[in-house]
Amino acid sequence: MLVVLALSLPVQAGEDQIVIATASATGVYHITGQAFCRLIDVPCHARPSEGSVANLHNVRNGDVPIALAQSDQQYYAVEGREGFADVGPDDSLRALFSVHSEPFTLVVRREAGILGFDDLEQRAVNIGNPGSGQRATMLQLMAARGWTLDNFALVNELPADQQSLELCHGNIDAMVYTVGHPDLSIRQAVDLCNAALVGVEGDFVEALVDEAPYYSLAEIPAGLYYDDQPEVQTFGVRATVVANEATDPDQVYTLVAAVFDNFERFTDFHPAYSVLKPERMLKDGLSAPLHEGALRYYREQGWIEDANHEADDEVEETAAD
Repeated sequence: MLVVLALSLPVQAGEDQIVIATASATGVYHITGQAFCRLIDVPCHARPSEGSVANLHNVRNGDVPIALAQSDQQYYAVEGREGFADVGPDDSLRALFSVHSEPFTLVVRREAGILGFDDLEQRAVNIGNPGSGQRATMLQLMAARGWTLDNFALVNELPADQQSLELCHGNIDAMVYTVGHPDLSIRQAVDLCNAALVGVEGDFVEALVDEAPYYSLAEIPAGLYYDDQPEVQTFGVRATVVANEATDPDQVYTLVAAVFDNFERFTDFHPAYSVLKPERMLKDGLSAPLHEGALRYYREQGWIEDANHEADDEVEETAAD
């Protein structure tokens, strides 16, 4: 908790700062952005935002230089699909690296009797605010199930930092969140109103994972939020760091070097980072080409084999402090 409080200290933005768009101020994306800034020895500001989709649009438009985004939304931005169909493929999008995995998480009121995803039919559900990655993932999962918003009795569109209280007040039966664990918003729901985590499984989930290169099956460890919490089976994406092609290469290099030169310190900021390996972060969840500032660092480390930007499988599993 002390780490989280430290990461939540306000940071003043300035013209010469490295600005990193994150998501809800209570989520792991924002903690991640704050962690980056505390590793960087130049002015840096982690800016809360509406989430992955909004971040990718803002990076494309040049409104923010660097941002975090779910791996599925990065893929859609590159391909010009889903929420980016109206603007087409983003040829200017560049990747830096990926971070933690983000299981799709279903949290329910225990008294609602929801034991699986199918039990959400004709219930009151918060699907996430427009522009958020959690909403985009939920809509895709619903499509795989053959559902529309009409399958719910009530649809709320609250951001992640408001949905726990809505659940505990009884205004919704369930909320969904695509997030690294443990998460403060989910912890709040568990502590305030004894909320429970429910698995998201079925043939439609497996079909979705099989056809989407940015998804994989995932588990949330048992006992993470309450003593009788079982291991939760679900699926998920990865958090990724992206920039515009025009983003200053020196800023990108500074960020990438700060993370990997201080890798053990970075992984101490949150439990979600504990299983990260540098060699996977150069590959997993990345659909856009690597930014030239990131490439400069990876080439200096000998982590990139050739001009096709393939990461070397023999990258060290840990980086020096």
